[in-house]
Amino acid sequence: MRKVIPGQLSEANEPAGPLDSPAATTDPVLVQRERMRRLASLGSRVGYLALLVAIVAFLVGVLNDLPGWSVGLVVGGFAVATACLVPSIILGYAVKAAAREDRQRSLG
Repeated sequence: MRKVIPGQLSEANEPAGPLDSPAATTDPVLVQRERMRRLASLGSRVGYLALLVAIVAFLVGVLNDLPGWSVGLVVGGFAVATACLVPSIILGYAVKAAAREDRQRSLG
């Protein structure tokens, strides 16, 4: 079995991408990048869910004269959303930029 290097032409004369090669599962950089992509995705989901909880709590609170639990849930939801979304968005862009740079280097 021939080892395919990212950027090298595969048997179909197409550039072998970083995830197309057999070494993709053993390359520590690609494994770490995939782990960071999953972490960013999880952070986005948790952050947007917390934002949804805050919005629903606000709407329920407005209909019930803003009880204390509603205000606490809104503030907590916004705090969790901010703490999760900011790093996950930055991490997601970093992973996409690294993948784009790898593709550009393999083509050029």
